[in-house]
Amino acid sequence: QVQLVESGGGLVQPGGSLRLSCVGSGSTFRIYNMGWYRQTPGNERDLVAGITSGGIANYADAVKGRFTISRDNAKNTVYLQMNGLKPEDTAVYFCNARRRVPVLEDYWGQGTQVTVSS
Repeated sequence: QVQLVESGGGLVQPGGSLRLSCVGSGSTFRIYNMGWYRQTPGNERDLVAGITSGGIANYADAVKGRFTISRDNAKNTVYLQMNGLKPEDTAVYFCNARRRVPVLEDYWGQGTQVTVSS
């Protein structure tokens, strides 16, 4: 079992920045692929950025060049640095930990609200 706790959300003006953090429990954090997803009311939860256990990152087209995902396994933490925020980035952001071998494991945090508005 992995428990995930997100923090860092809030209200920011367009063009501003926020850094989300997600702290995971347990000693096996480093073996999980981590991801940040976001969800708006009435819509599905979409992948924003992911980072593998080996540190390879991938991004949704909508955030490429603006958001950066990183991880610090010594601190059991994954980050999402968000720059150049736009109103359409407004959503609840969720942290995810996943691995498929030897069995599928999929864990979610409780979410943190990000609101981009003037």
